[in-house]
Amino acid sequence: MTRAWIETAGLRLCVDCALPWALRLVGVDGFGGPDAAGDAALIRVEAERQPFDVAGWEPLTRGAWRRGAEVVVENVATSGFDLHLRADEPPSFRFRWRPPLRDHVASIAARARFRLLVRAALVHYPALWLAGLAGRAPVHAASCTAGRVTPLLAGPSGVGKSTLLAHELSFGGLYASDNVSVSDGHTVWGLTEPVRVESERGPRTTHGRVEVAPPGRVAALVPDRLVVVRRGLDASARRRPCSPADAARSLVTGTYMAGELRRYWPLAATLAAATGLGPATPRIEAVAERLAARLPCLELTLPSRPGARLAALLEPLEATA
Repeated sequence: MTRAWIETAGLRLCVDCALPWALRLVGVDGFGGPDAAGDAALIRVEAERQPFDVAGWEPLTRGAWRRGAEVVVENVATSGFDLHLRADEPPSFRFRWRPPLRDHVASIAARARFRLLVRAALVHYPALWLAGLAGRAPVHAASCTAGRVTPLLAGPSGVGKSTLLAHELSFGGLYASDNVSVSDGHTVWGLTEPVRVESERGPRTTHGRVEVAPPGRVAALVPDRLVVVRRGLDASARRRPCSPADAARSLVTGTYMAGELRRYWPLAATLAAATGLGPATPRIEAVAERLAARLPCLELTLPSRPGARLAALLEPLEATA
């Protein structure tokens, strides 16, 4: 059993893993040392292949049972891992690798997708649910520094947020998140994960991208503007002020559209129904509205060809921010 710690989504998690391949898929390079606090929430990946014993437990829904503050969920996020959650203080998550044949075959045929599913099931989704207990909500947004400003980049997948962030990091910028974060409406905490960009180097992932781990990651940032990113057809970028309502809507819709979170919503609802803890649905709209009300809101339409530095695109708006 290998023990490691990870700081993610503003939380500290203790990971005990009896499956070395699962630890590698999660990303051991993101883990901290043994000096982490002892009261961290526990994630335990067991070598046991038998199903969790739910005899006498209340059926909650198909593939889920509960008893008191405990819940068992089969095949979390189609990752092949069953989950047993004991919602004590601190909570503990136990996982067992028991994939249905179809998902086992898929894990072999589509390794990049499988790596993302395992990372989500074992670390990201538990962290997101625990963050919800602390009043935070997931947001699909990138947070970084860009010269003198600290933008929160909202918008759906594929518009160019990761490319902007990666380019800015090459100039010494800092980042808390490339993809999925949690926020309370003031601070943004990132999920610990690689940055996914278009490149020839690095482990292959989905949508023709690779995973890289650039320097400059920080646990959290406090954004000073909310930037709605869109992809345009023109040769030059366009910038204009954006209403708080439109900015909040973009942040909410982009979060619900994100493929990385598609399997999280039913799991979060199942855990909330089983334990009675946390919000029935993540408070995404309230957090987005709080961010949009507090920050200057801008709309940035990117040119058809990437390459411009984010700091240069935002600095002309410095006077209006």
